[in-house]
Amino acid sequence: MIAVTGATGNIGRTLVELLAGAGEEVVAVSRRPRPAGPTDGVRWAQADMGTAAGLRPALEGARALFLLLGGELNSRGEHPATLLDMATRAGVERIVLVSSQVSATRPDAPSHARLREFESAVRASGRDVTILRPGAFASNAFAWAETVRAERTVFAPFGDVALPVVDPADIAAVAAAALREDAHAGRVYELTGPEPITPRRQAEVISHALGEEVTFVELSREDALAAMTQFMPEQVATGTLDVLGVPLPAEQKVSPDVETVLHRPAGSFGTWVARNLPAFR
Repeated sequence: MIAVTGATGNIGRTLVELLAGAGEEVVAVSRRPRPAGPTDGVRWAQADMGTAAGLRPALEGARALFLLLGGELNSRGEHPATLLDMATRAGVERIVLVSSQVSATRPDAPSHARLREFESAVRASGRDVTILRPGAFASNAFAWAETVRAERTVFAPFGDVALPVVDPADIAAVAAAALREDAHAGRVYELTGPEPITPRRQAEVISHALGEEVTFVELSREDALAAMTQFMPEQVATGTLDVLGVPLPAEQKVSPDVETVLHRPAGSFGTWVARNLPAFR
């Protein structure tokens, strides 16, 4: 059995479908109730991800664990070593952790200290471990969906700074491979899209897909920070804006790792938009 945390999120939903479609028995773990509709081979578990006691019942019998830090795990909760010790005592033999590219490119960034702690804890767990370090997500564009629908406008900072945003479906596909195959143990994969793209260009891609003009309005860093702190800790928002506004060369570089693992090119932002276009209509 494979346990998937964050099972209702952008990565988790796709990962659950991929694993179940491959015939794996899956326990889908999330803080929210299970989504509507049947999923063959999937057992849903609502659990408190911030505590070992809350998570343990969902992991009993799991041989592999997909670990995604969301909500309380990103900023608080029990020590990572406590949670990982519980997982190993529950019988988990393989762990795939979603970390961040920033863990390598900005090793002293306070915003990603918790992720670095989890990386250390999974390495010390004695299990087969694969660490995924994605860059910026294509799905961050969902933050524009409401204003695109209402005003046909994208509001974003740093309009002309390009990053190779990664499709969460590619992260899910790489995670599925690492959870099911032996060859990925001990590996660290940096996951990006196939080319750097600016927020202004992303707005143009959405406009083309809709067949209607979408205006781009550049926000100041201060206005962007105020908006982001409505749904994430200020420290995380500040660290994210540092990357978006003044990326390091390594953060703008296209990684080959998606193609190396999946034997196909990484999906483009346009492909992501086409798949998610109803959100912007």
